[in-house]
Amino acid sequence: MPEKAILVSVDTGEYDCDISLDELSELAKTAGAEETARVIQKREAYESATVVGEGKLEEISELCGIYSADLLIFDCELTASQIRNIEDKTNVRVIDRTMLILDIFAGRAVSAEGKLQVELAQLKYRLPRLMGIGTSLSRLGGGIGTRGPGETQLETDRRHIRRRIDKLSEELRELEKRRGLARSRRKKDNVQVGAVVGYTNVGKSTLLNLLTNADVLAEDKLFATLDPTARSIELPDGRNLVIVDTVGLIRRLPHNLVEAFKSTLEEAANADIIIHVCDASDAEFAEKAEVTLKTLAELGAAEIPTVTVLNKCDKVTCEIPTDDKTVKISALKNVGIPELLQTIARNLPQTSQRMKLLLPYDKAGLSAKIRENGKIYLEEYTENGVILDALVENALVSKLREYVLEDRG
Repeated sequence: MPEKAILVSVDTGEYDCDISLDELSELAKTAGAEETARVIQKREAYESATVVGEGKLEEISELCGIYSADLLIFDCELTASQIRNIEDKTNVRVIDRTMLILDIFAGRAVSAEGKLQVELAQLKYRLPRLMGIGTSLSRLGGGIGTRGPGETQLETDRRHIRRRIDKLSEELRELEKRRGLARSRRKKDNVQVGAVVGYTNVGKSTLLNLLTNADVLAEDKLFATLDPTARSIELPDGRNLVIVDTVGLIRRLPHNLVEAFKSTLEEAANADIIIHVCDASDAEFAEKAEVTLKTLAELGAAEIPTVTVLNKCDKVTCEIPTDDKTVKISALKNVGIPELLQTIARNLPQTSQRMKLLLPYDKAGLSAKIRENGKIYLEEYTENGVILDALVENALVSKLREYVLEDRG
């Protein structure tokens, strides 16, 4: 049975409270909770002891009894003392937005690195809050906001936790070095990378599965993908592109979570092209696209060529304008994929050219260099030399100009 949750928000005018609460409701649903009520209080600032005012806290406490609530979820970050004070007053377990997202991450992490990142993020977030959430963590029943690999460490002393944080950080640094070496190898081998980015639950994994038969988990839930998946596809111009899926973004994603899942996000920062997927059927897709672009800019990826993919267009009745960097598709219905691939090929920086060559036999060694970082589609031996239809990397093009039969590029 899903846990019954009451959502609480304080509207200080800093952001759109209703939209943020709708998103919190989706997060709660993803974690396995059922929203039974929501409470909003307009205030100029948070109450230091309990976030909401004394009267509103009384009202929340009554609602907990009426709805038999198991959980209070606050749409802001709470301190240890605030958690303790609210729990004392309501006698209901309290978590905040970040703890909820961490809980979802804990349930979604599959790879060893993903699990390490979740544990590190949980420990860093919960360490200063041990005084407030220590009792809830020791409950055998568990529940939303308490699962994941970090809780056993959190019941030990702070010194032990800090040692664990240091160990995890060291392990992740080693993995980061390996990823750096893998990226260097791809660059050396002239392998181009496209990063699929976008707001959570816009259809990125469905698109990746369609393009590459990757069999990535694709669900109508937030943060269905946590670990990066890479697969190769061939573009219409003959070039290969490694497509990498990334973790979905969300409004007000806490900075320490962005840091924790840098491995998926840094794929975007190091990509040759960004494939920005939007849910065209979402009334707020422009605002959500802005969140994605802002996060990419913070990662240093603002200058990378970007193709905007308007997904779920089968659900859209009005006309949406496009340009040479924007394409409309439906990944679920397999509509618009050839146009998408053409758009990606058109905007992907050229690191190679397709050429038809006639290599004299005394220059046949050049074909080995072409194969090394390019691709040969046709090889025909004639009395005058070897005819090649090949994809040639830019570094070799100038050396082969005199042997061109026909430039296919």
